Amino acid sequence: MKPASPALNNDTPPSPAQTASQADTYIEKNTPLFTRTALALFAAGFATFALLYCVQPMMPLLSREFAISAAQSSLVLSVSTAMLAIGLLVTGPISDRIGRKPVMVLALFCASIATLASALMPDWETVLVTRALVGLSLSGLAAVAMTYLSEEIHPTHLGLAMGLYIGGSAVGGMCGRLISGVLIDYVNWHVALLVIGGLALIAAAVFWRILPDSRNFRPRSLHPRSLLDGFAVQLRDQGLPLLFLTGFLLMGAFVTLFNYIAYRFLEAPYNLSQAVVGLFSVVYLSGIYSSAKIGSLADRLGRRKVLWAVIVLMLAGLGLTLLNPLALVIIGVLIFTFGFFGAHSVASSWVGRRATTARGQASSLYLFCYYAGSSVAGTGGGVFWHYAGWNGIVLFIGLLLLLALGVAWRLALLQPLGESIR
Repeated sequence: MKPASPALNNDTPPSPAQTASQADTYIEKNTPLFTRTALALFAAGFATFALLYCVQPMMPLLSREFAISAAQSSLVLSVSTAMLAIGLLVTGPISDRIGRKPVMVLALFCASIATLASALMPDWETVLVTRALVGLSLSGLAAVAMTYLSEEIHPTHLGLAMGLYIGGSAVGGMCGRLISGVLIDYVNWHVALLVIGGLALIAAAVFWRILPDSRNFRPRSLHPRSLLDGFAVQLRDQGLPLLFLTGFLLMGAFVTLFNYIAYRFLEAPYNLSQAVVGLFSVVYLSGIYSSAKIGSLADRLGRRKVLWAVIVLMLAGLGLTLLNPLALVIIGVLIFTFGFFGAHSVASSWVGRRATTARGQASSLYLFCYYAGSSVAGTGGGVFWHYAGWNGIVLFIGLLLLLALGVAWRLALLQPLGESIR
């Protein structure tokens, strides 16, 4: 194996000789290293989203047990995503200094342990504290995984690799909701969280053992001036702030829908059981397929041509949820989920390709906005639910997606910044 060469994660552009040398260190598709990387990041995405979203189907139960409103109950998720967003601004730059893999491994183990601790908490306030620790811990993986892939995977396969990682996230989100949603019909929520935390510990161990060490990582200074300069570079770019806003709007729409769809299904005219509502999480299977498929499609056709189309698809799915027949509502959510994971795959890989320096900070800013959207819109949607029920939720999400569509149109008009994207 050739020695690793400097990465493009530097303040100055590499020389042609460095670029040619680095090409030899990229992980290529259809190699054992690509398989190990894909499996490891799939496991990491699984654990991250299972830990984060396992509480979502519990929200109606928590509302009853602690005598709180739907908006208050949503804090069990929103406090995690808020702390995750804040942590992203720190853990990304830390990984720029000490390396990608150590930060990600520590993050997964800490988040798993914090989830086990949350299962033992006796009151609402301490549950929220431990859930905040889960989110803070997970920031160490969420901030770094995209950067690791952007540095280590050959650019022509980045969309596919990012899609596989996001596919693991879809599996984790599905299984976290599915396992906890079914379990709480038979055992209490404490036991459900213990099961999720145990599964995440196993995934963390697999990730630690099989993820290849970085070969293109180049340390950066943690000096405050250097960090501020890195953030300023990203915000001065014409396209990156628009991608950050896209993440905010898309994730806000997605989390809002899944936060309150359970309340709708538990009420008339459906009156479904908690276990059946938990099984509804299988719609995430569409996201597993779309994240890799649409990511690969964007590699071929160009991100600017694909992003707006999948946002339109989300709007179409959202419209179907206004109808009463349960089958049509489920189809609508299926289409919405398919579009969301495809859009996230496109936008996140676009950030990795467009950022030419301080990529860890670029990923951190994107994901900061992404999870801030989850916290702000996820809880804010509760106001629309309180006053207008599901029609209010659809109105709120529709406004977010129309804004996202406008941003995608603006992105399509930008000239590429030498990042070899279309």
